Amino acid sequence: MSLTPPGPSRRTVLGGAAATFALAATVAGAGTAAAHTRPERLTHPTHPAHPTWPADFPLPDGFRPEGIAIGGGPYAYMGSLADGSVRRADLRTGEGRTVLAGATGAAATGLKLDRDGLLYISGGITGSIRVLDTRTNRLTATYRPTTDGFVNDVIPYGDRAWFTDSYAPVLYTVPRGGGRRGDLREVPLGGDWQQAPTGISANGIETTPDGRALIVVNSPAGTLFRVDPRTGYATAITLRGAAGVVNGDGLLRVGHTLYVVQNRLNVVTVFDLDSRARTATLRRSITDPRFDVPTTAARFGDRLYLVNARFTTPPTPQTTYNAVSVALR
Repeated sequence: MSLTPPGPSRRTVLGGAAATFALAATVAGAGTAAAHTRPERLTHPTHPAHPTWPADFPLPDGFRPEGIAIGGGPYAYMGSLADGSVRRADLRTGEGRTVLAGATGAAATGLKLDRDGLLYISGGITGSIRVLDTRTNRLTATYRPTTDGFVNDVIPYGDRAWFTDSYAPVLYTVPRGGGRRGDLREVPLGGDWQQAPTGISANGIETTPDGRALIVVNSPAGTLFRVDPRTGYATAITLRGAAGVVNGDGLLRVGHTLYVVQNRLNVVTVFDLDSRARTATLRRSITDPRFDVPTTAARFGDRLYLVNARFTTPPTPQTTYNAVSVALR
């Protein structure tokens, strides 16, 4: 997710037509992070979204959305930078409700919904990791890394969920599974990785097409990295046709296609990956006049949904926010 000036506030109505793209809840889990096994596939809806479904929908004023996740049903989950609350919106109607109450000093950035209905929530500047059971709307686990940082984004991989820290060269990983508790582990980033002296570095995270490694974007450097989850060794991915992906935020991979949300540039850059994610070749860029600092995106059927964080608009309790969708093509 994004780590820039505080995103906006609860919004009333979102307007626009549709345009987002993607950071799919598609998790290609690989056997285990330590063993190179065939990646498992997350079930994705293949049926198209109905053409009468809303192309945009409002969020509460002052909500300050940052992350979005969608599973097999037509529901999107969105987290708030303002208070850490999580809302669920029905993609068929755009109507939403709070499924996890917020709290003073809390925050929610990157979200990912797993096959079993567990929602993994990055806690941003609070440094927390939470796991919400969306079937009961109750937290099943909370973790707090020892490092003071900014827990930004997450991807399920193997038998664990993996999180980036924008303020420290480290990945966090916790066990996947309903109600199963276990140790939080820290995997330092090395190799080609270069941490910015101040501010954010690591942001969005995904898996490689072959399911053997992770992909992490370094926002200020505009570089994509292939990361070995066993060692944390990072190798810069060669970009072809693009100089970089500065302001890279949420990542979404669909097969060999990688979508990079470049938040403040109001663009989603689309790359073709080789199986091992050693190279990324520019295919196209997606822009839309309704983009207002999009941070992350998720896919449902033949549509991509994204939230507008509006980081260039000073947040107030009256600031409006929304989510939009665009047809995949």
